[in-house]
Amino acid sequence: MKGRISKIGSYAISSSIRDQHQQPCISCTTFNILAPIYKRLSHKDQSLRESDNRAYWLGRNHRIIDWLLYERSSIICLQEFWVGNEELVNLYEKRLGDAGYLSYKLGRTNNRGDGLLTAVHKDYFRVVNSRDLLFNDCGDRVAQLLHVELVPPYSQYDAHQEVLIVNTHLLFPHDSTLSIVRLQQVYKILQYVESYQKEVNLSPMPIILCGDWNGSKRGHVYKFLRSQGFVSSYDTAHRYTDSDAHKWVSHRNHRGNICAVDFIWLLNPNRYRKLLKTSWSEAVFGMFRYLLRRASLTAEDAFAFLKTDNDGDHITFMGFCETLRQLNLTGHCNGLTTKEIKDLWTQADIDGNGLLDYKEFQQRIWNQTWSEQRDAEDGEAKEKLRSVSSLDRLDRSHVAVPALGGKKRERGT
Repeated sequence: MKGRISKIGSYAISSSIRDQHQQPCISCTTFNILAPIYKRLSHKDQSLRESDNRAYWLGRNHRIIDWLLYERSSIICLQEFWVGNEELVNLYEKRLGDAGYLSYKLGRTNNRGDGLLTAVHKDYFRVVNSRDLLFNDCGDRVAQLLHVELVPPYSQYDAHQEVLIVNTHLLFPHDSTLSIVRLQQVYKILQYVESYQKEVNLSPMPIILCGDWNGSKRGHVYKFLRSQGFVSSYDTAHRYTDSDAHKWVSHRNHRGNICAVDFIWLLNPNRYRKLLKTSWSEAVFGMFRYLLRRASLTAEDAFAFLKTDNDGDHITFMGFCETLRQLNLTGHCNGLTTKEIKDLWTQADIDGNGLLDYKEFQQRIWNQTWSEQRDAEDGEAKEKLRSVSSLDRLDRSHVAVPALGGKKRERGT
């Protein structure tokens, strides 16, 4: 179909594979390679990092590159790339360049030392444009956008088949206040992609979002992207559903849990999409609703809670704001902005009379269809992810696993 990507995956898909209609196939790898400045070498001495030992980090990164070149994916998206070390940067640029890749790097803000690297192979793509997105938030997170065009023979079915590629690394939810920041980061990415498409007057085209999302399929970020029509390419290829959160693993985190947090999202242009602002509001209300239900409130109790001290049969804007504050969604530097709060209120106030009655509360806040399953991203990490002690016997920094073309890894951020 014109303007679609029919096959994409993160596991080892050969570039010669074709589907039943003989359409070209591209492959994609996303991989958090664990920056040496974060990789701990000793449990006893937490200050000892791999960056202190050149032989260790150099050898590990040579092995990573060996694996990347063996896989030879059309697209490579790396996170925790040590942009602060010139030798390592030159190593990747030289070896990837010699193998035919065009690479782009971006460091996190405030000189954090690590960042992103995105590379595309010249046999598959011509780079039309590249953009950097700085979130300027508490996590100093960033994202890269590459606008590429397929080259012959991969463009034989569409002379001007273009694709937008995004690489990012979301904040880890160290505490519950950061869950809203993660949603904001994804919202910024989608807003930026949308504005870029308008700025350069692009027709609808496939969008690929790659990265370490630091959250599982049970989380608000996952549901937000699904509501925008994105599909997880790895799940699609393996015919997994949204509820199959336990079927694959891409990451062992610093808490010793293993989970699936690295995704390659694909949006084909003919998929129905809600308005972005609508999906954003639903995502925040999903978090809002979860917090209320976690307190074992019924719908009537929750409505009364939002009314605060109001004796009427409606919720006022002031009561709404106070509830957001009590739920820890505002009132701190990582909370919702004034504009975001007003946008939420506008979405909830269906008739626009400046008040929320019980019917509006039910329709916009309480009875949305999103699942209320818990993600580990709420900061308390009560979801019991499976731990595999045998991983302790492996060099986790370079053990390949099929999930998302990545590897089991031990991370410090």
